[in-house]
Amino acid sequence: MSDALRHLRRGDPVMAQLIRRAGPWAPAPERGRGPYEALVSAVAHQQLTGKAASTILGRFHALYGGTDCPPPEQLLATADETLRGVGFSRAKVAALKDIAAKTLDGTIPARRALARMADEAIIARLSETRGVGRWTVEMFLMFTLGRPDVLPVDDYGVRNGFRIAYGRRALPTPRALARHGERWAPYRTTAAWYLWRAVDLQREA
Repeated sequence: MSDALRHLRRGDPVMAQLIRRAGPWAPAPERGRGPYEALVSAVAHQQLTGKAASTILGRFHALYGGTDCPPPEQLLATADETLRGVGFSRAKVAALKDIAAKTLDGTIPARRALARMADEAIIARLSETRGVGRWTVEMFLMFTLGRPDVLPVDDYGVRNGFRIAYGRRALPTPRALARHGERWAPYRTTAAWYLWRAVDLQREA
């Protein structure tokens, strides 16, 4: 058993029960993906199902003759209406172009530079980009950079998972969830994953 699971089980009986039900999990960050590619994908997925977003991303990549994200220079040179044609809204087109522009001017640092930055500093820096808010950066920290201690307290699924697992009638406020989550540090990313699983387990019951 990993140190994260030992810590979570030792400090919280309800979390320990959830871990037993859901089984072991260890984060597997996307090692080869940089912030530019990750943020483009994140914006594409906003307010869409995974299937719909994947379809749009497939069309987007096909514009450039492959399955990879185009270089930021090429994305900036693409006409807005061409991007609209693959399924992006006007707001998402503007966000994608801002991601590309801020990658080129250094506002969005390279992955190597981000590795030397604290989580909150990364959230503040990347949130300067149009269409990229705290939640989007938290997902990036968790699943691309593999940061171990991120708890997205504004995420509905995480809050609902807490409600289910802890037998509450109402969703916890973000502040209450953050306060409870202090006992899970420094492994709050793993705790968040188990709260998402609590929702899945209820559906499967």
